[in-house]
Amino acid sequence: MLKIKTDRAKLAELRIRKGVSIADLAKKVGVSKESIYAIEKGRFNPSPATAKKIAEELDIPYDDIFSLVEGE
Repeated sequence: MLKIKTDRAKLAELRIRKGVSIADLAKKVGVSKESIYAIEKGRFNPSPATAKKIAEELDIPYDDIFSLVEGE
């Protein structure tokens, strides 16, 4: 089974560099700010749809911060 792996540090760095708060990103993506925080801390893997929305909202290529890996 494939799962999404997040480059957590890069996600947070790019979000901050673009001047987007966790709350703003969460609202634009349609998830809770706790979800964005958990993704950045590696406590939660986003769904493919959520990962795509995050990349789109930050205007960055999907594969700059997300990759598919073999999971359990």
